[in-house]
Amino acid sequence: MDALFKALNDPARRQILDALRAEDGQTLGQIEAQFAMTRFGVMAHLRVLELAHLVTTRRVGRYKHHYLNPLPLQEMIDRWIAPLLQPATRAVLTLKAHLEKENPMADPKPDFIHQTFIRTTPQALWDALTTGAMTQQYYIMGAAVEGAAVTGGRLIWRKADGTELLAGDVLRADAPHLLDMTFEPLWGTVRTPSRAVYLIDAQGPLTRLTIEHYGLAAGQEGVKEGWAMIASGLKTLLETGQALMPAVAS
Repeated sequence: MDALFKALNDPARRQILDALRAEDGQTLGQIEAQFAMTRFGVMAHLRVLELAHLVTTRRVGRYKHHYLNPLPLQEMIDRWIAPLLQPATRAVLTLKAHLEKENPMADPKPDFIHQTFIRTTPQALWDALTTGAMTQQYYIMGAAVEGAAVTGGRLIWRKADGTELLAGDVLRADAPHLLDMTFEPLWGTVRTPSRAVYLIDAQGPLTRLTIEHYGLAAGQEGVKEGWAMIASGLKTLLETGQALMPAVAS
């Protein structure tokens, strides 16, 4: 938590986060071009942001792309701000994040990456992602997932009234470590399919969850915020047993 507050305490680092919020996945050169500081200075600030897990990276070829990771901020809100606004406080959220793995992607560069660590097992996390009785406790609008999370299967998330909220074809599944699927929003006016990948791996007593989203269409920018809220609710449910449903999708 100290590293998070330290990272946010510098105006230059906050400006870098703003730059990544405006355009995620930038290279060092792209970020450097926006600031009146040396390349070394930008690298030093990025390092602090990475140590605070506010920025995560993914290398594609010879370029290293930098992504804003909002989950530590969401978790800070849940830990320090939400308890002041709600009658019941939730347990302290463990903040650790680091991603360094290869994953074959049809699209070489994700639109955004979210990652968090949850005090649970990979199997319990997989079950929470693929079981309707679990998803309805943390998913947007309390949607329950139906279908088989296996390669070639199809998953559908339904609201309590039976209305379909989201659907997706499973492109590749390797339980409990990988779920690669299409992302077909069934709400709003822009329903262009994209692609979502869940990566799950054990890190000692914790399990790392990384969500990568590819091919997001213009007009679907709210999906990024929705993922952060869903991941936060999932973490809260698995670590405390308390249901936390994100805000309603529009």
